[in-house]
Amino acid sequence: MAQAMTLHPDRLFPADPTTRDAARRIYDEVKDLPILSPHGHVPPAWIADDIPFGDATELLITPDHYVNRIMHANGVELSTLGVPVGTELTDEQKRTAWRTFCEHWSDYNGTAMRYWMQDQLVGIFGIDKRPSAETADEIYDAINAKLATPEMKPRALMDSFDIAFIATTDDPCDDLHHHQKIAADESFTRRVVPTFRPDKYLEPGRRDWNDLVTALGEAAGMEISSLADYTSAMESRRAFFKENGAVSTDHSHADLATVAPDPVEAAKLFELARKNEATPEQCDQLRRHLLTDQVRMATEDGLTLTLHPAVARGHDHAATEEYGADVGNDIPVKLEVTRALEPVLNAFGNHPNLNLVLFTLDEDNFSREIAPLAGWYRSLYIGVPWWFIDAPESIMRFKQSVTEMAGFTRVSGMIDDTRAFCSIPARHDMSRRLDAAHLASLVVQHRLDEDEAIETAINLVSNNPKKVFKL
Repeated sequence: MAQAMTLHPDRLFPADPTTRDAARRIYDEVKDLPILSPHGHVPPAWIADDIPFGDATELLITPDHYVNRIMHANGVELSTLGVPVGTELTDEQKRTAWRTFCEHWSDYNGTAMRYWMQDQLVGIFGIDKRPSAETADEIYDAINAKLATPEMKPRALMDSFDIAFIATTDDPCDDLHHHQKIAADESFTRRVVPTFRPDKYLEPGRRDWNDLVTALGEAAGMEISSLADYTSAMESRRAFFKENGAVSTDHSHADLATVAPDPVEAAKLFELARKNEATPEQCDQLRRHLLTDQVRMATEDGLTLTLHPAVARGHDHAATEEYGADVGNDIPVKLEVTRALEPVLNAFGNHPNLNLVLFTLDEDNFSREIAPLAGWYRSLYIGVPWWFIDAPESIMRFKQSVTEMAGFTRVSGMIDDTRAFCSIPARHDMSRRLDAAHLASLVVQHRLDEDEAIETAINLVSNNPKKVFKL
């Protein structure tokens, strides 16, 4: 007999009755607030063209590398799951992929992926049986039947999830026609904006960097033969994105190292890189110049700058060769922050027009470096846990680590960072429950009054992201 699956109303709340009751009251004040999603990876075409989701595998398995990496670790080939996205699977292959996931359900016990998936299955699709080899087909058919209804199309889901604002992630050379189509539709009132993601254009060590720079110039309508040309092209594309609704730029590099602004030195390094004559060390130095200059640009155009550093991407070389990037085999590495950001923070750290949001996968950094820095520099905000550490235990450690030094006002607000569309409400609800749990503990310790805790919870959900991303 299949085991029942439900969503307990007190999930993630403290076990202590007094603290749990306080958490319930705090959560009740924020649970129905609109979702603000300032950083994610939902393709804008889904919303622009209101493309129906085809089946359970296409929606819940194939694009979610969080889910796929656990199955890979337990012996499943990614190709059987439709990876990379865009792989053509037959109907039977899609059903087989779903069966495989259900057979591996117990592998997710205790993980954030289990929490999100259960929330989606029960809360969105009404599934009341635990996934298993025996229930896989029944669940698959039930999800597909629901996906065939109009209320499960992307725009209808944005309404039912109450996603008021969502940002996608976009290449600097993108013509943003999907975003323009969304903006031109006056019948659609949800706000969908692009995010300027230039990091690969700032990496002279890449084999394709010169081709990327040439393409950047073409997108900006100019030829790039000098650093001054490159800078003009970057500024032009940033302005184009801002004209089309962008509120932020997003950057991911191996480290956070920056340099004191030095246009003369940067110009020399740029010339060497364009001739393919720069050494690896010179390429790193130029990247640091270019990242520092992105911060300078942000002080002028006002786009919030987010940094997601220190990930060893494509760690499994064979898997990367076969399946490409962003399939789940990127691994966190240790990060140094204080000395790395010293040059750029000394140049711009208290600039009134700069909002710089710093994320990390190195949890030690939250209390040791990031919270103290954000507790001093006016432009610096603390990005919430993401990727490997956006799990209940990690999020609670984060809250306790940063609050004691920087308080609640220096935190970005929830960032879901997901391609899995239906996991967005589950992720934001998880964050709100954990906010309530943390704040309730401060209330019962008599460190906050309950009205202050409620006000803080509302700020974390709504007012902080509005401030940080200038919404």
